Amino acid sequence: MFALKRRTKGEVIFDIINNLVMLCVCFLTLYPIWYVLVNAFNDGNDAMLGGIYWWPRIITLKNFEAVFASPGIMLAMAITVAKTVVGVAVHVFFTAMVAYALSRRDLVGGKIYILIGTVTLFFNGGLIPTFLLNRDLHLLDNFLVYIIPVMFSFFDLIIFMTFFREIPDGLDEAARIDGANDWSILLRIVLPVSMPVIATIALFHGVYQWNDYFTGIIYINNVDLQPIQTYLFRVVAQSSSNTMMTAVQGSAATRTVTSQSIKLATMVVTTLPIVFVYPFLQRYFVKGMMIGSIKG
Repeated sequence: MFALKRRTKGEVIFDIINNLVMLCVCFLTLYPIWYVLVNAFNDGNDAMLGGIYWWPRIITLKNFEAVFASPGIMLAMAITVAKTVVGVAVHVFFTAMVAYALSRRDLVGGKIYILIGTVTLFFNGGLIPTFLLNRDLHLLDNFLVYIIPVMFSFFDLIIFMTFFREIPDGLDEAARIDGANDWSILLRIVLPVSMPVIATIALFHGVYQWNDYFTGIIYINNVDLQPIQTYLFRVVAQSSSNTMMTAVQGSAATRTVTSQSIKLATMVVTTLPIVFVYPFLQRYFVKGMMIGSIKG
């Protein structure tokens, strides 16, 4: 039996200080979220009096009723869900397809392609050339503007490629002996055994798609195609939230709803869905982040 090493006084002090610092960081990170949630469930007029920090003083759902009464929010939510689902599927498949080709050591010119792709990690064309390109591709006021420009990422390709190169060559060779071509190997062998990395990239891109509001501001003028984050941006930008207040005007809700409470409730509505999805992908995400870091 090995005797437990006695900790020195300096190690104990370091652990205490380290834990206190981490607790402060966690508090500073989580409290703003809690504050928004508390005030979103509180009576709007009562919240204007101040003093609400830890728990709602007058609990109400009128703020959320006002949010969902807005004629555009449900359509914006549907656009966001659609672009997230379609965008993740297209991005994962297209990036995995290119990564599989570049992971093949017998690919002619593979190193040159990787070098060219690496340059794009540090340089891009800029906002104006990108806008002109999307305009010439007829992507303005087009749902595909959420999908095509981001269907490929060289950073995600590196993660895919690292994982694919760790798959035993015997699987590939056995499949080719059985008559499988590259498409069959990718779809029936490589992708099914790559769930950790697929979940990781899906989570990366899914969070991006859900939180992206800039694309809707730059490329979308049709309000019927704006995502929920762009909708939220415009709500917050409007000091009086006229659109939502008009939706509930004349009802009993106007006595308890304010523009500030509507903004906070909208933030909660737009944030919670992606927060609920994360725990289901966390175990794949943690494993996927370790890809390529440990050999053996």
